[in-house]
Amino acid sequence: MRNWKIKASLFLNYFVFAILLNSSGIAILQVQNNFGVTKNAAAWIDPCKDLSIAIVSFLVASYIAKFGYKKAMLVALGIISLVCLVIPSTPGFFAIKLLFVAVGSCFALIKMSVYSTIGIVTRDSKGHISMMNFIESFFMVGNLSLYFIFSSFVDNANPQSTSWLNAYYWLGGLSVLAFLLLLSSSLDESVAKTTDGEPVAPRFSDMFKLMREPIVIAFIFSAFFYVLIEQSIQNFLPTFNNKVLLLPAVLSIQMGSILAGSTALGRFLAGLILRRINWFYAIIGSLLLAALLVIVAMPLAKNEASANIQGWLDAPVAAYIFPLIGLLLAPVYPAINSVILSSLPKPKHGVMSGLIIIFSAIGGTSGSLITGYIFELYNGQTAFYFTLVPIGILIIALFVFKRLQKKPAEAAVINPDIIH
Repeated sequence: MRNWKIKASLFLNYFVFAILLNSSGIAILQVQNNFGVTKNAAAWIDPCKDLSIAIVSFLVASYIAKFGYKKAMLVALGIISLVCLVIPSTPGFFAIKLLFVAVGSCFALIKMSVYSTIGIVTRDSKGHISMMNFIESFFMVGNLSLYFIFSSFVDNANPQSTSWLNAYYWLGGLSVLAFLLLLSSSLDESVAKTTDGEPVAPRFSDMFKLMREPIVIAFIFSAFFYVLIEQSIQNFLPTFNNKVLLLPAVLSIQMGSILAGSTALGRFLAGLILRRINWFYAIIGSLLLAALLVIVAMPLAKNEASANIQGWLDAPVAAYIFPLIGLLLAPVYPAINSVILSSLPKPKHGVMSGLIIIFSAIGGTSGSLITGYIFELYNGQTAFYFTLVPIGILIIALFVFKRLQKKPAEAAVINPDIIH
């Protein structure tokens, strides 16, 4: 297989950071039990992660191609390996927030590098959108794994126990393996550093120039609202299971894996299907079905909550049905990311990846804080009903995005001042 080793490295890097990033939902639940913090306070774990992602992406995006994608990934893996091996011995709410600052900062380097490298190792736009979905599906496999990894370290009989932090020792070891695989892989990055045979001089203003493009503006709105929806559900699903459906803490974490599994399956299927059908019609249909699922699942959550739940077979139907929203939301993010990156020259993929990450991070922070606030002030059902609003806005934003993509003058042909 062409470029098989570097592709395997990209998959493993994304797998590792999927577990690290999405452990924030478990941390939000556990710090409430361990350190007595409120839901509103716990919700700030996600901004520690997402704001770090946004800040590092903003500062680095214009220069990452010159520094080198492989070098950037090695730096991120080295730092996070060290942090994961230290954090279990320093339990505390402040330490947890610092952990997610480090995770967010390193993930910014990983995601910019992975997204940019996809353009180097694929041959055409169909190959690009397919690999983007496969990469993102593997991300969700990592997300699926984390629920079982962490639940094996949670002490159900002692809610105050910080034994769940020992999972980070395991993740530190996995990060070291990812570092070694990447170190032994080769990657020719020359195509990302030249335009028409001339070296590209990175400028901090490149990001702002890209943001003047109408299709980029439409994309930013789409990415922001998608991640707002995704993170609001993902980060508070364990808390929803525990506080609303009254599942035990371990089961609440484990059943969160249904969301990750359905999302992974959705992105894997999208990687196959989007080679053959138009991405726009597929994701609009998916979003409409996702809205319908919210409307159906939330009344079930209200009617079926019970305090006598011991295992998977005792769980209410809502605990199984609502997480299936991941299957429907799954194709959206990889598809729109691939479309916008494919419309740009390869030397600008690093800058565009930075914009993707920045506005995704802001969307994730917004989703977590809004959901935490509504959950605290009202209840879990109301918090998840709220997702219908950004779903509606996202559908409108995607219509604008698609319309701009159809216009070669605005979408396919990028302002020369941005390229050179």
